[in-house]
Amino acid sequence: MGQGTDRGRRNRLRRSRVVLAALTAAVLGVAGCDAVGGGSPGASGRPSPKPTPAWDTSPESIAAVGDSITRGFDACTILSDCPEVSWATGSSTEVDSLAVRLLGAKAAGRSWNYAVTGARMADLTGQVTRAAARKPELVTVMAGANDACRTTIDAMTPVADFRAQFEDAMRTLRRELPKAQVFVASIPDLKRLWSEGRANPLGKQVWKLGICPSMLADADAVDSAATLRRNTVRDRVDDYNEVLRDVCAKDRKCRTDGGAVHAFRFGTDQLSQWDWFHPSVNGQARLAEIAYRAVTAKKP
Repeated sequence: MGQGTDRGRRNRLRRSRVVLAALTAAVLGVAGCDAVGGGSPGASGRPSPKPTPAWDTSPESIAAVGDSITRGFDACTILSDCPEVSWATGSSTEVDSLAVRLLGAKAAGRSWNYAVTGARMADLTGQVTRAAARKPELVTVMAGANDACRTTIDAMTPVADFRAQFEDAMRTLRRELPKAQVFVASIPDLKRLWSEGRANPLGKQVWKLGICPSMLADADAVDSAATLRRNTVRDRVDDYNEVLRDVCAKDRKCRTDGGAVHAFRFGTDQLSQWDWFHPSVNGQARLAEIAYRAVTAKKP
């Protein structure tokens, strides 16, 4: 009896040790999974970092690049820039620019306009380089109208060249400003601007000074040759806008207006009283609204 009792006691002790070892292994196994699992604290006990949001709807500074539209050309006086009414960075209360809407009182010291009247896409890289010195968190782009507004349709920038130039500007921007966001506005419908403005005698006289001759020359002509010329310009603008969308889509920190500027139906109130082609102060305000909606949207 004594020997059997000792043997039974030893068997129970071995079983207890086996159970304890199994439980210990299980606990250590679970702890090991938690230590390396997604979203769980790491070996240091700190939580894993969350991915940086792709788009910030409240940037703290803005630089604008582009052409005469962003300079407020012909919005205040004839054949002159008026940057205070720029849709992107202007200070005018009538416009309530994108910079003012986003930055409020800080806009005056944290927004910069590097657009140049007459600039084409080939000039954008230089503008971006100058803007980069300010280290803006958001860069706005509105360029391409002057690539279509040439002396003749043959002088318009080829689409392949336009693409290469925009890609070069974006590469430069990314090299200089790897974290900056980019908002790209579409090119307005130039044929619609001709259609609206041609009813104004003063506007047509100003057009003769050389404003977008590929579209606006012989403003009253509606023969087949004139119609073909204007439709060719219209189609080229469509091609440019497609390039803007395609190139921007390849950059996770780039966003377009979804074609909103091109689709906007500029009326007489939105056109310059001097040339009936560039946006008026009212037109600049409408552009600011479009940009603000696009930049502050939670998703593009």
